[in-house]
Amino acid sequence: MSAPRKFDQELRERAVRMYRDRLEQHEESKLEARRQVGAVLDLNQATLRNWVEEAERREGTRLGVAARAGESEEVRALRRRVAELERANEILKTASAYVGDRCQAGVSSIRARRAS
Repeated sequence: MSAPRKFDQELRERAVRMYRDRLEQHEESKLEARRQVGAVLDLNQATLRNWVEEAERREGTRLGVAARAGESEEVRALRRRVAELERANEILKTASAYVGDRCQAGVSSIRARRAS
């Protein structure tokens, strides 16, 4: 069984509304708005931040962890692909330099034979 909630839902909603109103009415940072609302309601600013993030997720204005995880998986796959292509590119550069040197050596020996 989970621990009883220290704050009721009504207080949570009121705190989130106050935070949003504060952001709209005052030119201050999110952190400062959380501090001010937290001081008025005697809340820890981290608690208020959690409530705001939870409300944003419910409303669909904030990406959840699952959405970011899928996005980061795509980024990791793309980074692997880039690394693979960079390795292939280095191999091709090395091979072309080797073949180019061999071709140049063959051309210069042919020129030397023709000159004699």
